[in-house]
Amino acid sequence: MTTFTAGPLLLGVRHHGPGSARAVRAALEAATPEVVLIEGPPEADALIPLAAEKDMRPPVALLAHVVDEPGRSAFWPLAEFSPEWVAIRWALEHGVPARFIDLPATHTLAWGNEEEKRTAEGQHGQEQEEKGEKEEKEEKGEKEAGASDRSVDAGVRIDPLAVLAETAGHDDPERWWEDVVEHRGGAGFGADPFAPFTALEEAMGALREAYGVGGHDRDLVREAYMRLQMRAAQREFGDEVAVVCGAWHVPALRQKTTVAADRALLKGLPKAKADMTWVPWTHRRLSRVSGYGAGIDSPGWYGHLFAAPDRPVERWMTKVARLLRDEDRMVSSAHVIEAVRLADTLAAMRGRPLPGLTETTDAVRAVMCEGSDVPLGLVHDRLVVGDVLGEVPQSAPAVPLQRDLARAQKRLRLKPEPMERELELDLRGETDAGRSRLLHRLRLLGIAWGEPTASRGSTGTFRETWRLRWEPELSVRVAEAGVWGTTVLSAATGKAEADAVAAHALADVTALAERCLLAELPDALPVVMRVLADRAALDADVGHLAQALPALVRSLRYGDVRGTDTHALTDVAVGLAERIFVGLPPACAAIDAEAAEHMRRHVDAVHGAVGLLGEPGTAAPGGIRERWHSVLRVLAGRDTVPGVIRGRAVRLLLDDGELGQDEAARLMGLVLSPGTEPGDAAAWIEGFVGGGSGGGMLLVHDERLLGLVDAWLTGVPAEAFTDVLPLLRRTFSEYEAGVRRTLGELVRRGPGARGSAEAATSGIPGFAPDLDPGRADAVLPVLSLLLGLDEAYDDDFAGVAR
Repeated sequence: MTTFTAGPLLLGVRHHGPGSARAVRAALEAATPEVVLIEGPPEADALIPLAAEKDMRPPVALLAHVVDEPGRSAFWPLAEFSPEWVAIRWALEHGVPARFIDLPATHTLAWGNEEEKRTAEGQHGQEQEEKGEKEEKEEKGEKEAGASDRSVDAGVRIDPLAVLAETAGHDDPERWWEDVVEHRGGAGFGADPFAPFTALEEAMGALREAYGVGGHDRDLVREAYMRLQMRAAQREFGDEVAVVCGAWHVPALRQKTTVAADRALLKGLPKAKADMTWVPWTHRRLSRVSGYGAGIDSPGWYGHLFAAPDRPVERWMTKVARLLRDEDRMVSSAHVIEAVRLADTLAAMRGRPLPGLTETTDAVRAVMCEGSDVPLGLVHDRLVVGDVLGEVPQSAPAVPLQRDLARAQKRLRLKPEPMERELELDLRGETDAGRSRLLHRLRLLGIAWGEPTASRGSTGTFRETWRLRWEPELSVRVAEAGVWGTTVLSAATGKAEADAVAAHALADVTALAERCLLAELPDALPVVMRVLADRAALDADVGHLAQALPALVRSLRYGDVRGTDTHALTDVAVGLAERIFVGLPPACAAIDAEAAEHMRRHVDAVHGAVGLLGEPGTAAPGGIRERWHSVLRVLAGRDTVPGVIRGRAVRLLLDDGELGQDEAARLMGLVLSPGTEPGDAAAWIEGFVGGGSGGGMLLVHDERLLGLVDAWLTGVPAEAFTDVLPLLRRTFSEYEAGVRRTLGELVRRGPGARGSAEAATSGIPGFAPDLDPGRADAVLPVLSLLLGLDEAYDDDFAGVAR
């Protein structure tokens, strides 16, 4: 049995390995060192005592960011089953000093920035150099030397576990590691707690001898710093020093080097002023799928292996059964028993010491999921990976903005959660209104905790629906936003003012004004409105004005429910509308088909905006709708305006009741006359009945219009029909299938189709040529009840209905 007497005890581990974590705990219990040194940034030494706080719950991460540039940041995640976390907790429980000994974050963050600059500057030169070397070799007739099976390009990073697994004859590194470490209680080498670390050190030494650094160039500098820290700890505490680090580094830390040589490697490293704190993390962000380089495939499974006191397979199957039952799947105790038996059998057939994730997954698929991968995907997402969110005590260092956000979350009972969920808000309540303001302010700051989505069952402005999900990276966004203010309100105000000044497009400023109203930023709104008025006065492009108006008018609707003064907004909106009314007809003249389609969308947007602007209570002039209708009449009557815009103008006037059915039919007849080019006539039809404006139902109910379209289409010359057909197909393809089918039947029946239809249905119950008052009156009590009408008004209601 190996014993620990003197000299540094090097415990090489796999990051986030539960077997390594158990082995570290056993080794520390046996060795009882005087100090524990851990791979991690030394700036976090002052944060180590927080790991003992009752409110600290892993997974968590050390977050380091540059003080002046919070966006430049780095994370060091730790889970409950991480060996480093186990070492920290052991040291705190036994009153033993614990220190981080990796390269300081002040160098790590600055180094990353320098590498980015060098990469950007030298990429082109490197490509040219490689191209020249290749051409030189080709000229000399040289061939690339065949590399041996044990050699590797110095620029290619190797995965030590993958190499060891391949050497042992396994094609799956995760499965091999489970067999030799995780399923053997972390030791698996008898009763010796130090034996697994000795074996791993020998294996890594052989790998480094064969591969060198294997693409891990920065490791040479990191290891030099770690050796210096080890020497300093030995001078202070003696030789009883334990070091917990990645197994790859152990041979380098055991290497005999001089202090001068190590310091020479560290000379001239770039620096950046860094700040550090603890932040919550999630199991999902520990996985490789999230892009985390040191991640694992199954953090939820590893957490289970570490936490299960005994019978891990049985306990896992019970978890799976509980999850599937919660999803209304029929899973019984018998399923659990059979799944455990199948997993044990598969492990025995495959020569594994215990069932691993592969065996348990196969058993769950066969027994509990009936061979389907659909419920199995749920098991993988919820349990194998998981969405556990850690917690950090309030005593942890944080930027002032983070503290204000935490207070707001607590006050509004809006707890961050890793699982996506929907939140329905009724803005008439103070708590929900406060939640809405907070979420909108965070979106202004680029902290995308919540995403607005369409409300179900209500279109009122007093309701909002949000899709919430807290990601650990949002902590970085909060730190970045701290430059704008110390509270969420002040930061959002500062950011909105800066965005208004920096905005180039008028539509961007109007959208920002809308967001300021939603976020209730009274101090920022005057600045935004001043910029908006200046930009609107200088912008002569009708398209830009038309893009800007809808968002501005939508903002007026928030005044009633949010109690916001929108008079200044109304003045600007009316001014924009007036300028659009003047400039729109000339802007629509003599433009090509693509520009005409863009302008048609602008006409639709302006029409909707004017409809809102002309509503009572908006403080807009009462005649604004009339002026807009005058503009539409001008557009509908000018031959120089493209057909798609003229057709849409006629349709909008018809919908608003400003144009009679007879006049609309007359205008359509003029456009579809033989004197009009077929292409222009087809564009007019597209504008009139296309664009998702309900034109299909209009043709269904107005046979005169349908007859005009039908007669025109049958008279289009053959040489022009090919050009017209794509336009018409695009128009009619937007209709629902039922509408298209009804139109086809009406066209097939020809003139008098309605009378034919009535005749065809006269013998069917419920259809008759005339109204049956007796049968109509029978449904009136039910309608009265649904509409909340008093019985006293039933007679009047019946008369209106008839």
